[in-house]
Amino acid sequence: MFKRFVAYYKPHMRIFILDMVASLIVSLVGIVYPIVTRTMLNTLIPERKYKMIVVAGAILLGLYIFRMLLNYFIQYYGHVMGVKMQTQMRTDMFAHLQKLPYSFYDNNETGKIMSRMTNDLFEVSELAHHGPENIIISSISIVTSFVYLSSINIWLTLIIFACVPFLLLISLVLRRKMRDAFAESRAATADINASLESSVSGIRVTKAFCNADKEQSKFEVGNERYTSSRSRAYKAMGQFHSGTSFITDIFNVIILIAGGFFLYNGVINFADYSAFVVSVNLFISPVMTLINFMEQYQNGVTGFSRFVEIMDTDPEKDSEGAEDAGVLDGEIELKNVTYAYDGEKDVLLGVDLKIEKGKTFALVGPSGGGKTTICHLIPHFYDVTSGEILIDGKEIHSLTMESLRRNIGIVQQDIYLFGASIKENILYGRLDATDEEVIEAAKRANIHDYIMTLEHGYDTQIGERGVRLSGGQKQRLSIARVFLKNPPILILDEATSALDNTTEILIQQSLDELCRGRTTLVVAHRLSTIKNADEIAVVSDGKIIEQGRHEELVAKGGVYSDLYALQFRNNQ
Repeated sequence: MFKRFVAYYKPHMRIFILDMVASLIVSLVGIVYPIVTRTMLNTLIPERKYKMIVVAGAILLGLYIFRMLLNYFIQYYGHVMGVKMQTQMRTDMFAHLQKLPYSFYDNNETGKIMSRMTNDLFEVSELAHHGPENIIISSISIVTSFVYLSSINIWLTLIIFACVPFLLLISLVLRRKMRDAFAESRAATADINASLESSVSGIRVTKAFCNADKEQSKFEVGNERYTSSRSRAYKAMGQFHSGTSFITDIFNVIILIAGGFFLYNGVINFADYSAFVVSVNLFISPVMTLINFMEQYQNGVTGFSRFVEIMDTDPEKDSEGAEDAGVLDGEIELKNVTYAYDGEKDVLLGVDLKIEKGKTFALVGPSGGGKTTICHLIPHFYDVTSGEILIDGKEIHSLTMESLRRNIGIVQQDIYLFGASIKENILYGRLDATDEEVIEAAKRANIHDYIMTLEHGYDTQIGERGVRLSGGQKQRLSIARVFLKNPPILILDEATSALDNTTEILIQQSLDELCRGRTTLVVAHRLSTIKNADEIAVVSDGKIIEQGRHEELVAKGGVYSDLYALQFRNNQ
């Protein structure tokens, strides 16, 4: 994991080196003051060299101005470097998320993913900037200050140095508690983000059902967990800081006693003792910096670990030797297909079906029977557990996923529209389409006339998930998208089930136009919409239990006939 982290420094090596050099100079400038102090106490003041006192002060002032400029460079460019590294990590994560399979999103909430991309990577960027600076510069400062203090009095220096292991031991013990507490806190933050994202996205449902109190109570569960975990993290952090601060306070007591004893016995003079007291912070400060850095280190390492966890999730991969599908004719065949989500309970059990080129094949049956799963397997959103799926006689694993999906258009019940303009949403079907092609697609979807009544026409912003549009208008936009894509294979997964009867009739006209000349797989609850399908299959408990044309299935008097009779009676 360390090598992967360091790799993000490579594009910014020039800034990194300059930042380290600037930090090194800042730490070296810090040692000038005690040196000047010792020189004044031992030489300049006793010998009354007032001019040199002023010169030494002026030099010190100049160095401090120089250090101020270096500190500005470190704070500004160092943080910019960290942000650029964070930006690259976020870009890499986003690109990787685009390649992850459906199953990843089945098991990971949007809010948690967003938390990893924002909060976690912020902590990583802070570590990227301050980590090397704290480790390298503090280490150098400890060595140089130790050498300088030894030049004043080696024995007093060794006494101070002997106390450091106790400080490190306490910090290591307390650091483990802090690490675990902050890891739990990070998970709680992701949970509360997921809860918030879910509640905000569903705010209209909440208002419609007057369930604000329910959502509040659900949110408070996560909020309380966050408060509890954060409290434990701060408790561990408090123990860490108070414990380490106490040890450094002990240093001052030791210096006072041991230094006073040495001064009393003539082992050290008053000027050197004063300089030692002034200079000892040069040694203690970087030690404390390294110890206090542990908190930031834990946050950064935890954040990077969660980043790596996503980056190490296996992406969708084409099979070895997979070829570009080109333009498919659209003949689909499922041979003894079995599928189980997460390898557990089977959703499909030995399904066989064949859809001829340009024909319409309908799937009906009870919810949870496996109809939508079939729709997800054909574009290779999931891998079959056993059996095979062929298109134009080619097993879909032999085709690249991108080229396969390029040949398939999908219209679903749950329409997703982006928070952009009408034109941009239609263009999602084919990004290089011309304005004329976009308009033609909208006309064929029977949405053009409505668009032209809007003040900004095709440039009208439709809001998050198309909130400013009705259900029928959203569905027509999604149909326009598929018209623009112009695929040979079409999947309609309950595309009109959420619409009222009047809107459904209007949308059905657009769908009939869309299906013309394409191989179409239709999932429908309303049997009236698929009466004219070339073939109909009844799917129940993962199996095809009946198959044939509408008239044949009605005459058979089986499950389909019962479903049709029930719907026909309800429609009277």
